[in-house]
Amino acid sequence: MRLSRDKVNVLARAVADALKQMDEVDFIEDPNTIRQETRKYLEELLNHEERIDQAARQKIESQKRTILEGSQEWDILYRKYYNEEVKKLGI
Repeated sequence: MRLSRDKVNVLARAVADALKQMDEVDFIEDPNTIRQETRKYLEELLNHEERIDQAARQKIESQKRTILEGSQEWDILYRKYYNEEVKKLGI
């Protein structure tokens, strides 16, 4: 899923704000640093997700016969291949 930099910043700010409200969490860095690190982590996760998605789609396209996207068979194969790629990365 592609998100704009602004949307990732909004998410990072929301995560940092949620962490601030938790009694169990104490910040040893300033809130802006926490937000920036959260943004980096979110971008990294989104990049992993994009690579996993592409790998799953590529496996479906490499089948001997054409499988239409949106069909039940395509959905089942996509979930299967997506989960395989996630396991490979250990996420």
